[in-house]
Amino acid sequence: MRTISRLEDADQLDSTVAVGQRVARWIRPGKLRDALHGVWLGHPLHPVLVQTPIGMWLSASALDLLAPRADTAARRLVAAGLAASAPAMVAGAVDWSEQHEQQMRVGVVHVLANSLAVGLYGASLAARRPAIGRGLRLVGLAAVSLGGILGGHISFRLAGGANHAEPIPHVLQPGWHYLATCDELPDDKPVRKVVGEVPVVAVRSGDHVHALADRCSHMSGPLSDGELADGCLTCPWHGSVFRLADGSVARGPATAPQPAFQTRVVAGAVQIRLPGAG
Repeated sequence: MRTISRLEDADQLDSTVAVGQRVARWIRPGKLRDALHGVWLGHPLHPVLVQTPIGMWLSASALDLLAPRADTAARRLVAAGLAASAPAMVAGAVDWSEQHEQQMRVGVVHVLANSLAVGLYGASLAARRPAIGRGLRLVGLAAVSLGGILGGHISFRLAGGANHAEPIPHVLQPGWHYLATCDELPDDKPVRKVVGEVPVVAVRSGDHVHALADRCSHMSGPLSDGELADGCLTCPWHGSVFRLADGSVARGPATAPQPAFQTRVVAGAVQIRLPGAG
């Protein structure tokens, strides 16, 4: 664990991060990039896609151990896993390119481990002797396992891909809360307020007020510092776009919606309520 944690501060990897980020951003913001992020799914797509190649490669090693003569079947599993690894790697790259520097540093080694695994499995297909192929597959499984450990560190220790807005309903008390007076909310301008422990971004459009959780669900960027256009707020950190009306994702890399508050005006004071709070 300490060794992996040291990777977070390994600024020697930053030049590699910069090159990889430019390459991953060749896929421009739009429908394809959103699909790879998993906007349509509601959570990152990459962890779903990696199950197929890992499962096939693990199955190949199981055949190597339990049925050594089934070399042809093991090779077919390896080939199918290699084909399935391509979309998984592309989806992972677009997610990685929109993360924080500590996550991306660990991600560089994660990619290297998985690339080594792909190379070893590819070499196992070219091996003429079954024993050599089995050995290469075993080392490949070790490499992809290391990649999985690093991926887990990014996902769970560093919260890469997690919904950073998920705790909000659990820390806000139910019921209506005072937010601001109408005079404190300029027309069509995002304003940051705090209700209890929860930062809120409010936008008044005439007589109606929209309110969302201020911290972006992707990486906690401050939406109140973002750009307002066409009824949407754009996160200033990674460019996620959320609809003011309901907090839904209009464009990734965010995949989870922003908590959206109900609003009302009582005697010139704006009050908000979050359904499901408490």
